[in-house]
Amino acid sequence: MNHKLGRLLRPGVGAYFTVMASFCAATLLAGEYWLAAAEAGVVLIAFSIYVIQRNRRDRKLKHYLKSVPSTLESVGQGENPFPTVVVRLADGGIVWTNRRFSNLTGIADTMMEHELEEVLPGFSTDWLASGKSESPHDVTIEGRRYRVYGTMIRAEDNRSTMLGVMYLSDLTELYQVRDEYIRSRPVVSIIMIDNYEELTKNLSESGISTLNARLNDTITKWTEGYGGLLRKLERNRFLFIFEKRDLNHATEDKFSLLESIHEVTNPAGLQASISIGLGVDAVNFDEAYNFAALGIEMALSRGGDQAVIKDRFNFTFYGGRNKEADYRSKVRSRVTSNSLMELIGQSGHVFIMGHRNADLDAVGAAMGIACLCRKKGKKANIVIDLEVNASKRLIEEIRQVPEYADIFISGQEAMLQCDNRSILIVVDTNRPDQVEYKPLLEAISKICVVDHHRRAADYINPVVVNLHEPYASSASELVTELIQYAVETGDVLPIEAKSLLAGICLDTKFFNVRTGERTFEAAAVLRRLGADPTEVKMLLQNDFQDTMAKYQIIKSARLYRQELAIAALYTTTTRVLAAQAADELLNISGISASFVLYPDGDQVIISARSIGSANVQMILEPLGGGGNTATAGAQLKGTNVKDALDALVASIDKFYEN
Repeated sequence: MNHKLGRLLRPGVGAYFTVMASFCAATLLAGEYWLAAAEAGVVLIAFSIYVIQRNRRDRKLKHYLKSVPSTLESVGQGENPFPTVVVRLADGGIVWTNRRFSNLTGIADTMMEHELEEVLPGFSTDWLASGKSESPHDVTIEGRRYRVYGTMIRAEDNRSTMLGVMYLSDLTELYQVRDEYIRSRPVVSIIMIDNYEELTKNLSESGISTLNARLNDTITKWTEGYGGLLRKLERNRFLFIFEKRDLNHATEDKFSLLESIHEVTNPAGLQASISIGLGVDAVNFDEAYNFAALGIEMALSRGGDQAVIKDRFNFTFYGGRNKEADYRSKVRSRVTSNSLMELIGQSGHVFIMGHRNADLDAVGAAMGIACLCRKKGKKANIVIDLEVNASKRLIEEIRQVPEYADIFISGQEAMLQCDNRSILIVVDTNRPDQVEYKPLLEAISKICVVDHHRRAADYINPVVVNLHEPYASSASELVTELIQYAVETGDVLPIEAKSLLAGICLDTKFFNVRTGERTFEAAAVLRRLGADPTEVKMLLQNDFQDTMAKYQIIKSARLYRQELAIAALYTTTTRVLAAQAADELLNISGISASFVLYPDGDQVIISARSIGSANVQMILEPLGGGGNTATAGAQLKGTNVKDALDALVASIDKFYEN
């Protein structure tokens, strides 16, 4: 039957009859009357045969269509309840339609004169030709939406598709109900005042009441336009539930509450700051609340003063442009220290690992954790690439100490030594794709994290112990606080104190950026434990060639937006020199942020620093980078410096536009 159908769909022969008639006319004009009459007779006979065959073809086509009940259900008699059309997939020509399709589209009864593109502009049959039974796009006709289903009829040799049969299902009411269901889905949000303890510190009861009233009024005023439910859970925590239809308004408004809450200050002039966690697209209210709680946790781990939307798959961030204020408590450091020491005592083997190309902060924090392990009598190893790192001079000194002669191992060696009683402590990073050896992270079930970078969406999870403080200057500062609560003064070796102080000095640029009261406290503790600032300074010195190379990088920098310095290198350099050049650029008057780009194999590395309003972590995060407001970096794989520079400039522009 399919071969017969192929013969039925031969193209029209009108052009051939026109040519034949022309020859008849030419013969007549030439005076060959008998020959012209004979030719005319042949043409008439051929045309009559064509008409008879065409009518027979139409009858056979309708008979064939009626013989496919699973597809058309008696479309030949017009009994199919759906508008139906048959088209040639090769050219989109309409072969046949039923009455419902004709009435819906308003086309004439002579279907052979129409193309599908004329009736349904922009509609494609590619999905049908590829073997799909449902169109990925709906059709809108006179304000009503139709879902398009169909099938195709192939020739028996399976080499060419002859016909496509499609029918339209009116799902307008279903779509309206679906859209209303989506718009009315609940959004559960938790609003938390980040610095409530600091705001109410040393205030009288009346002062606290006045401050609470101002905070409540500001939050209530922002929620009034959403038609939701606002309830105060605790003194610094609110629950707000509204419909998803209003979420677009909140995002377009960029959660203006984040800025308006800053107008509330305590008598000392401290501005209020809030974080908002929102749970969307959850199965039920319980899951939505858990999503909101995860959003709040993410917001606080990134420094607060921002809104985080958590759906079933991703985190979306808003705000967070301001510098972090130090809201952390020493209680958490003490509790974490006790938990970590208990976990170390229960373990069989402790592995400590930082990020790839480990710097002084990663090595210093790892040395501090190794000190805790020695206190508990547990074997510890630091996983590091001894060939590719930014701390070779310090590592050479550490390996001269008897206690650390064999502490450094590679990731492959760690994989051979680990077992089900091993634990892994990750320092100076919270992202699984940045650790020194990712297979080790995946092989060990008990993981602890000590980090000070703002948390990214792809953070290490789950963890047994998590000390994540984006307000800290460095991971070494956090580990120093742990040491204070876990070991005695005589338990810390001078090389350990020196390593920790070197990590703090590196990340604070010798206490010039991201320093707080507790940063200096940690430095004072390390000084008492035997760390010598002069030795640390010598540890960070460059040789003459590196110094000249650094100033060549600075010389190549260009000014952007009057306050940003961007140095794009087309020859490779070291990460240490790039970072130092970025730091040095901030010493130039008027420069508030700096970026250094350079190629490294098949990737481009960006090192960024800031001392102004530009949040370099937010600028580099869309490029796959991370860090904090003052220090950040990114690795762009599979690109070149020019494309990376364009991407960086676009991200900078987007940051300032928002």
